[in-house]
Amino acid sequence: MKKPVPLLPLYYTFIRESQTGKRLKKNGEKIAAGTIKNYKHTLNNLEGFVLVTGFDLRLCDYAKLNKRERLSEKNYWKKFYKKFTEYLYKKGCYDNYVGANIKQLRTFFNYLKYDKDLNTGDYHRLFYVRKEDVDILVLSPEQLKFLIHDEDFNSKLSPAMKRVKDVFVFGCSTGLRYSDIFKLTNKNFEKQNEEYYLRLKSQKTKAYSYIKLPKYAVDIYLQYRSRASKVPLFKPLSLFIFNRNLKHLGELAGFTEPIRMSRERLGKAKQLQNKQLRFCDKMSSHMMRRTAITTLLILGMPEHLVRKISGHSHSSSSFNRYVHYAQAYMDKEIDKVHQQLETY
Repeated sequence: MKKPVPLLPLYYTFIRESQTGKRLKKNGEKIAAGTIKNYKHTLNNLEGFVLVTGFDLRLCDYAKLNKRERLSEKNYWKKFYKKFTEYLYKKGCYDNYVGANIKQLRTFFNYLKYDKDLNTGDYHRLFYVRKEDVDILVLSPEQLKFLIHDEDFNSKLSPAMKRVKDVFVFGCSTGLRYSDIFKLTNKNFEKQNEEYYLRLKSQKTKAYSYIKLPKYAVDIYLQYRSRASKVPLFKPLSLFIFNRNLKHLGELAGFTEPIRMSRERLGKAKQLQNKQLRFCDKMSSHMMRRTAITTLLILGMPEHLVRKISGHSHSSSSFNRYVHYAQAYMDKEIDKVHQQLETY
């Protein structure tokens, strides 16, 4: 049996080669900064795991192992998976986060096999990637219309809060991701026969979108546009500050109804214990895209057109969650009508 080698130094190399461009995606593109950030989170968790548990994290050359040693190695990685996931759950993590860490590790092992020609076996295929269906929170059409049209509310906002509201409304109307919104310039807007269109290539999926803008979104564009074609439409704003101010905006708008949310650990739902949780407390940049998709579905746009606008494929499981949510909303509204018809 060949002498084992430490795993963590190889993981450092994995991150470094992803950063420098030596390691690329299958399509030849560079690894996204957000993906590398996730690799680093997993590295921090591995380092913490080793420090707390004293687990000897190492790799062996699979080709040098005999039958008995291969069985022992299989049991070693089963033990690692069990102890590492237990470590994350004890930290208070939920299934999606734990699953994301395991997914990064599986990517790392594939890198060792295909990029570095290190035969460590395929034990990482034993690692189960858990996923959970997190509750989708979106603005109702009524809430969105309030933010768009209520002039009295708008007049009371500070300039900073008004900018957050305008960015949020623009995102809820176009379905753009936060990262894409803050890269918009005049070049992304096109005027045809007095109508404005938004043309964009998504930073994340590389999919092209061509979206006709409603009048209120056009008004936002005209208010913030610069004379210079390369200047971003909206001034840069950190995600932390945006989400913090968005929660305050929701509070000012009266979106304070209590909500109950649950998360999953090991596939079992755990009710969040915060009894004072309000709708505004869970408002974030993710709500923009979710609201845009569900609003289009709720108000009757065909699924295939919503998919085209949002950049989802026909097989996208994440999009189906929006469909189910929209259907539940419509069922609730239909029930209100039926209840009125049942009384005579």
